[in-house]
Amino acid sequence: MNIHEYQAKQLLKEYGAPVADGVAVLSADDAAASASLFDAGVYVVKAQIHAGGRGKGRFKEASAGDKGGVRIAKSADEAAEQARKMLGATLVTKQTGEAGKVVNRIYIEAGADIETELYLSVLVDRHSSRIAFVASTEGGMNIEEVAEEAPEKILTLSIDPATGLMPHHARRLVKALGLHGATAKQGQKLMAILYRAFTEKDMSMLEINPLIVTKSGDVQVLDAKVSFDSNAEFRHPELEALRDPSEEDPLELKAAEFDLSYVKLEGSIGCMVNGAGLAMATMDIIKHYGAEPANFLDVGGGASKENITEAFKIITSDPGVKGILVNIFGGIMKCDVIAEGVLAAVKEVGLAVPLVVRLEGTNVALGKKIINNSDLAVIAADDLDDAAQKIVKAVQG
Repeated sequence: MNIHEYQAKQLLKEYGAPVADGVAVLSADDAAASASLFDAGVYVVKAQIHAGGRGKGRFKEASAGDKGGVRIAKSADEAAEQARKMLGATLVTKQTGEAGKVVNRIYIEAGADIETELYLSVLVDRHSSRIAFVASTEGGMNIEEVAEEAPEKILTLSIDPATGLMPHHARRLVKALGLHGATAKQGQKLMAILYRAFTEKDMSMLEINPLIVTKSGDVQVLDAKVSFDSNAEFRHPELEALRDPSEEDPLELKAAEFDLSYVKLEGSIGCMVNGAGLAMATMDIIKHYGAEPANFLDVGGGASKENITEAFKIITSDPGVKGILVNIFGGIMKCDVIAEGVLAAVKEVGLAVPLVVRLEGTNVALGKKIINNSDLAVIAADDLDDAAQKIVKAVQG
């Protein structure tokens, strides 16, 4: 689960991280009252969407202006006016694609007197299976670009879970960031705060870009991006209030209601599979034969007929789907249940695209019999390779 910048900053502030004064604006009518809640010489007005590159983004609506999604204002009235212009407009960045995202929230923050911009993040390192800090002096840039052009400017430091963050870890990190004296001590304190917040809230990623040093030598979190591990949400019911459904794909939200693992992709072949590994293999072989999957959809090992029906309805409701591949290996999940679920879904929503079904495992003969005895225009497949070739051919031909 992702949250907005202002929510991430509030959470870090509760742990003691240095964050500037700021206020969230949720409606144009509240812009003036919100901006006047604190006094600052300079205000920064930030569009709140779940995407990076806001400052260099552009709005589709001319009425929103052409200054991007991060703007400077010299008074509370000017900040309120900028907020009103951006609310309800569609912001396009390199991460949103041309469709962009509608701005429903604005964050007005006190401006900072910046001396240096740095990069700092905490994440789960898949190589070491540990929590790791990533630090760089190249703040304000995409870390991927820094890694490609100047990898020597990035320090990745894995933390042993048996010890947690130790003082020598923090000292090494602030040294890599080029901090000295009292500023280095502030940096070391911040490292401990971030590690504690990351572990206690079961985060999967915490990125501060940029982390700044002001002209007075103080460390400050200027921007923050936080993602939580969805598998640990049951331990943190308080975080549910931070969810913004308008930033999530409606099909993914619908899938979650039925305990389906669904991720929308950009391809044309919808996939319904049981098991994450089999789903990945199915998507890989579709790409191998020259097409692109439209989704990742794992119905799980114990899905019911109703779950299967909903899964099929979710796939067919995606206008980008030009063909469907059902690939089931029956274990706990029985092939006849899959067949009945597919039939029920087709009767309810219809079938306007090619459908290839590959069944194997428990009750496979019964599952195939159910489908073969129906009046569906189903393309049968003997194995995964055969299924992938047939659905790609049906969609492309």
